[in-house]
Amino acid sequence: MKETGQITQLLNRWTDGDAAAADELAPLVYDELHRCAERLFRRERAGHTLQPTALVHEAYGRLIGESVPWQDRAHFFALAARMMRRLLINHAEARRAEKRGGGELLVTLDENSVAAASSASELLDLDAALTALAAFDPRLAELVQLRYFGGLSIQEMELVTGRSSSTVKRDLRLGRAWLQNRLSR
Repeated sequence: MKETGQITQLLNRWTDGDAAAADELAPLVYDELHRCAERLFRRERAGHTLQPTALVHEAYGRLIGESVPWQDRAHFFALAARMMRRLLINHAEARRAEKRGGGELLVTLDENSVAAASSASELLDLDAALTALAAFDPRLAELVQLRYFGGLSIQEMELVTGRSSSTVKRDLRLGRAWLQNRLSR
């Protein structure tokens, strides 16, 4: 718990304009961000051109550049989760554009290329389903994103959302069911 309080203090110092706080923050959050990125990549195809470390560096660099009134550690990791999701979606969209050849004739029979296209397509399908879920019920989409892209625990999601653990668990089940139904069509 000491580390949680320390992260919150550093976020507050950073918000107040202390640039050195960001440098102190990096080693405290890096391992957790990397674990989150590794969880995301377990669902990706082998040989992905983007690696967990690169994803963490890109997300952290963008977060450092943002002017956000950080509330606490959970808020930081919630935004990091959203940032990593967006970066993965952008990467998948770029790969899909490459696969379509950008106007060039591309013919391949490589099995890895087929698997890569499928994985990028699945990620884009998931993103479209999450976007539709957000239109249907933004609370459910937020919880699913925090849990599966951010790796936040039920307790951390309680802090971020201000909802009880029973509500968080119920809404997560509902959000997962909604997405499974949408993706199975």
